[in-house]
Amino acid sequence: MSAFPPAAAVRAQGEHGDGHASLPRSAAVRSGPLGGSGDIGRWLAGQRRSAVMDVRRVPLEDLAGWRTDPDTGDLVHTSGKFFAIAGLDVLVPGAAVERWQQPIIDQPEVGVLGILVREFDGVLHALMQAKVEPGNCNGVQLSPTVQATRSNYTRVHRGAAVPYLEYFQDTARHRVIADVRQSEQGSWFHRKRNRNMVVEVAADAPDIAPHPDFHWLTLGQLHDLCAEDNALNMDTRTVLSCLPFVGPALPELLGPGRDAFTGALLRSCSGTAGGRYGMTEVLSWVTEARTRALSEARRIPLREVAHWRRGDGRISHESGLFFDVIGVAVTAGGREVAAWSQPLVEPCDDGVVAFLAKPVDGVLHLLVHAKAEAGFLDVVELGPTVQCTPANYTALPAAARPPFLDEVLGAAPDRIRFDAVHSEEGGRLHHARNRHLVVETAEDFEPDHPDYRWLTLAQLSQLLRHSNYLNVQARSLVTCLHSMTTTTPT
Repeated sequence: MSAFPPAAAVRAQGEHGDGHASLPRSAAVRSGPLGGSGDIGRWLAGQRRSAVMDVRRVPLEDLAGWRTDPDTGDLVHTSGKFFAIAGLDVLVPGAAVERWQQPIIDQPEVGVLGILVREFDGVLHALMQAKVEPGNCNGVQLSPTVQATRSNYTRVHRGAAVPYLEYFQDTARHRVIADVRQSEQGSWFHRKRNRNMVVEVAADAPDIAPHPDFHWLTLGQLHDLCAEDNALNMDTRTVLSCLPFVGPALPELLGPGRDAFTGALLRSCSGTAGGRYGMTEVLSWVTEARTRALSEARRIPLREVAHWRRGDGRISHESGLFFDVIGVAVTAGGREVAAWSQPLVEPCDDGVVAFLAKPVDGVLHLLVHAKAEAGFLDVVELGPTVQCTPANYTALPAAARPPFLDEVLGAAPDRIRFDAVHSEEGGRLHHARNRHLVVETAEDFEPDHPDYRWLTLAQLSQLLRHSNYLNVQARSLVTCLHSMTTTTPT
């Protein structure tokens, strides 16, 4: 049985639907125990110089501790734990591409992504880890306090214990600010979920001395890092998105906004002005989209996956597009285990994730897509307006090109309100990056498509209190939008 308490049984010390006043106060503070943004940059640069991790590509057949199942061809760990590379057969009637097959990461375990927070001198700080993952494009990125699969925290690898895990296993003395299971990329993972947690340490708890790779940072400092390429890892961004960064006090605590756009953004977060659609309408729309979706996805043996080949030590699509499955051998210092081997999914190119945004009666609304993905547990989740790897569409029918991609890529510079490249999960994906964009569109822009609707940030925050409503790309962009309420223009 898991050592973690069931989410529904966690002792909640107050509901946070109307916001948590310490969050915007922390977001307004740009210095902490580590100093200002320049000091954080220097610390991270030092961590990257001193990080000890060697990642060497090896053929899949040479991965130590992994084997090819003789019956299915699936690539599995000899322990039967961690994850496997399996096959998936997908049917989407009526789509531009109605059927395809692909390799998929099968990881049924629910991991924990947890950020520990505590007040210092009345300001909430988050305990963050400078962590290197084998798939990171730049070595060290800022990760949550705890980032561990069940196989990791139950120590299947016979390695060291995960630091600070006990605060997320036993929350009885502390305050749970966020606790919800969320999905990962539905195009690469089969029904993968992680428990996203933010736990505030009890005021009378003993001091917590950070390990050498950890530091206490304010939300304002984390928001500043959002604007930097490949600084906050995906797990940090998804956990931060689950914070109840909402409520009528936001404009009072953070100010009216530096311009009309951020003013509308703050009102969108506050929730006081409502949205174009009520929450009952939004929930009904999502339910209808899930009911209407006719897609089917079933596990098949990896050796039966059509149009993919295993050769030269990797698994690749015959077109050379989409992604490869590669093998790496890793040696690392400061990790629970010092050396291991594993497969990684390597995308063929960088992707784009973007929200089109516009004010409606002075409140910023985001164009949200009810998107079906093969690996989702509940068929459809809400994604950004655009979510794709443009290079892949050279091999697909013109009808498959995502709606609104041209509006995003062709946006005038003065319409681009946020633009940064962020990495995806480096423990399973190799150099996977997405350009994150928020593009302001004309107020009279009204798409006529049943799978798209204008929602406010406060509405997205309400949905984020529940599982399987916002996909990981949308959650990442929500964190970027929250960061825009306090960061200065670049």
